[in-house]
Amino acid sequence: MSTWKPSPSLADIDAERWAQLAAGDPTLSAAFLGALQASGSASQDSGWQPAHLVREGASAVLPLYAKSHSYGEYVFDHGWANAAHRAGLRYYPKLVTAVPFTPAAGRRLLTGTAALDATLAGEAYAAVRALAERGQVSSWHLLFPDDSEAPAWASTGLLHRLGCQYHWFDRGYGDFDGFLGRFRQSRRKTVKRERRLVAEQGVDLATLDGTQLEPHHWQVFYQCYRDTYEKRSGHAGYLNQAFFAAMARDMPEQVVMTLATHEGRYVAAALCLRSADTLYGRYWGALDDFANLHFEACYYQGIEYCLAHGLTRFDPGAQGEHKIPRGFEPVLTHSFHWLAEPRLANAVADFLAEERVYMQDYARDARELLPFHRAPAPE
Repeated sequence: MSTWKPSPSLADIDAERWAQLAAGDPTLSAAFLGALQASGSASQDSGWQPAHLVREGASAVLPLYAKSHSYGEYVFDHGWANAAHRAGLRYYPKLVTAVPFTPAAGRRLLTGTAALDATLAGEAYAAVRALAERGQVSSWHLLFPDDSEAPAWASTGLLHRLGCQYHWFDRGYGDFDGFLGRFRQSRRKTVKRERRLVAEQGVDLATLDGTQLEPHHWQVFYQCYRDTYEKRSGHAGYLNQAFFAAMARDMPEQVVMTLATHEGRYVAAALCLRSADTLYGRYWGALDDFANLHFEACYYQGIEYCLAHGLTRFDPGAQGEHKIPRGFEPVLTHSFHWLAEPRLANAVADFLAEERVYMQDYARDARELLPFHRAPAPE
């Protein structure tokens, strides 16, 4: 079996090799993951201690974090942690393979090749188990692997969980009017009314690529992001100003920002990342309340950007059934789990078996709520 070694920093891997491993996914780039760690947003102090596993010769990398809590993951296991606590079991620390604070599907075992085979997935699973047993951790959670990886991970015997998100796909629309042209009339009128109301309130929007952004744009964005988090949750957000400064410096080509102004003053901002074919909606904030501005800045501007720049998919983030009538299609997401305690593992397995049936039924029923004349076939 090949040797896997823990690495507290991915900076040890050659930059050219890391670019091959990330395969164009901005959330897996050395710049993005490095910014999370260097800024302290994903660090031991924040409860995300890096413990990445690197296969000999950097032939494969499994991003891995030791977690002391379950925040910032978007696959919720708080109920499992509570059940463990009631049974007198320790749930934390646990191991998590994910992109911190980023519920976007992507490769999780990074090889730079097109597909993950069952043999390599099993090898990585064994390496994680060995690390877990040495560190006396309760569990391992692999979150949001893409569809191409799911069969290989399922073959290892890991517990399989399904979730549901809502993504936009370009079905040959041409432009935004072409997109709305596929809607039923009542829904088309609603979207047009939402967009018109934003303009009638005197709000102007501009979407800029990262290379067009000036330092004051980033200051505005961070103020919007921080203030919105403080109003909703009483803290300044998972990500700090140093993280966004690193993004501005190290990955401007993969950044897209929408800025909203009212009477010459910035009032809101939405920040996305992009690959060659996908837009990832990630962060939003507003300083004032304007009707429908969130829909416009976070959804409609993103769709227009995709159509103008040849991107075929828009992942606007986790949750949100309100996306369905706006043309975002339900897609099933995956996560895989290992729990060391057999009693807890058996209880979770029973729960997940029932939940998978529910999620499959839910996604099918949600497709019936799409606004199109005829619902497109699932991806």
